[in-house]
Amino acid sequence: MMFKSIALSTLTLALLGSANATTAEKDPKDLIRIPMHKVSDHEFVNRFLVKERHALLNLASRENDMFASKRTLRGSSSSSDSQDLTEGKDESEIIKDYANAQYYGIVKIGSPPQEFQVIYDTGSSNLWVPEVGCVHCGYKIIHGGKNKYDAKESSSFVEDGTDFSIQYGSGAVSGKYAQDTVVLADDITVDEQLFATIHDAGGMGLAYTFSYFDGILGLGFDSISVGGVNTVFHNAITQGKVEKPMFAFYLGDNADGELTFGGYDDDKFEGDELTWVKLSETTYWRIDMDGVKIGGFSSGKTDAIVDSGTSLIVGPTSDIRSIAMEVGAKPMITGQFTIDCDKVENIPDITWTIDGNDYNVPGKELVIESGGLCIFAMMGMDFPKPGPQWILGDVFMRKYYTVFDYEGERVGFAKAV
Repeated sequence: MMFKSIALSTLTLALLGSANATTAEKDPKDLIRIPMHKVSDHEFVNRFLVKERHALLNLASRENDMFASKRTLRGSSSSSDSQDLTEGKDESEIIKDYANAQYYGIVKIGSPPQEFQVIYDTGSSNLWVPEVGCVHCGYKIIHGGKNKYDAKESSSFVEDGTDFSIQYGSGAVSGKYAQDTVVLADDITVDEQLFATIHDAGGMGLAYTFSYFDGILGLGFDSISVGGVNTVFHNAITQGKVEKPMFAFYLGDNADGELTFGGYDDDKFEGDELTWVKLSETTYWRIDMDGVKIGGFSSGKTDAIVDSGTSLIVGPTSDIRSIAMEVGAKPMITGQFTIDCDKVENIPDITWTIDGNDYNVPGKELVIESGGLCIFAMMGMDFPKPGPQWILGDVFMRKYYTVFDYEGERVGFAKAV
């Protein structure tokens, strides 16, 4: 099963104003690039406020229900609250909340190709998009609605029919497996790819309705793929569609970025070499860490997954609470933190030590600000074993160009230009 993580990501790195720029670029180095579009900080903060309001209304509703049940003679004690937290979840899963997803890109499915905006997510391994007739899949009045896959319009569609379901924090996303041609950029045509066509996306909640992405394309390993299907990138490798079994992310900071398949671009990072780190296991892109340090806080040995599908930095609840106290951030009901914008310049740098090397992110880059509201870009969550302790999301990956070597089972880092 896949690690569905918590806080957010999308892979598209161009600003909203250029969200329709979908052309993949041919490269003199024979690399294939997908422009990544970035949701603006203003939009990100707006989503945070909507999420906070929704959480408060949810809490008020639950309290009213509990009060009402105590006054009903024949009313039984409900265990729905505890079921919400445990039902349908496996110990190998992290609950992923895409409400704060910030980056997304294009994928094409079918013949002729149908185009979708997807999160390229290294924290999961399946490709899914909504199908025609999907319920809870957006409305035309919101961003023009979702793009939906129409099997009848694709000559390369092959019916599979196997059930597909992923359990998110607020419910399931369900559909059926299908087989079709998938095109990454304009040049990587993956034949006979199994993917999911979703007929009910209610589990994504309102966050999905108001988001700019249609679906998710997982770039993790087959071992965490729902149903054990081969990932799109795995099939691209075995079908000889990429020069090297690698892909790399360059996440723009309020600017365009790109996802590169078939290698990496040494023009996107400082120096001449990447620093390679071996994976501790081939499920997620998971690595061991020597420790984390910020101000007076310091952890011992720990581990992390490198996750393009998570916008924030996620760590153990107790650690994040200590860090928040260290920098003066205040908790919100959603589990995230805000900080006085006047204090941003005083936030100390954070350092992750990985395989003996220090990776620093300036404190002011741990904040997402818009309209006078500053969100602290770290969030606490405790994952049951065998889950990781930390998630290094887009906050980390914006600072460090990151290369994912599929067959070498390693990740490479270098400071982004």
